[in-house]
Amino acid sequence: MEDKKFTMIDESFICEVCGKEVPKLSYTARDHCKFCLSSKHVDVNPGDRKANCGGILVPISVEKGSKDKYKIIYKCSKCGEIKRNIMAIDDNFDKVLEIMKENSINS
Repeated sequence: MEDKKFTMIDESFICEVCGKEVPKLSYTARDHCKFCLSSKHVDVNPGDRKANCGGILVPISVEKGSKDKYKIIYKCSKCGEIKRNIMAIDDNFDKVLEIMKENSINS
């Protein structure tokens, strides 16, 4: 039996990077901090909690995906794996622009 590619887990949490309380998203699963955009490497597929790494996923870039949705590109600070998460509607847009600007400078 094949694992599902998406498991709906929408929980509030305290961000391990900025320390802020991050609320549930309510329309899909919250998978990163809306304030600093960091995440935690806990999933193999979204929501499955099957990754044993536990490293901090650091936002390194932003890319335009399909249907005008943007994705945050992450690099795990522990194992180096690259992950992509769809931006949430309440993400800190100033932080998104900062990441995009840093990426364009480093390109």
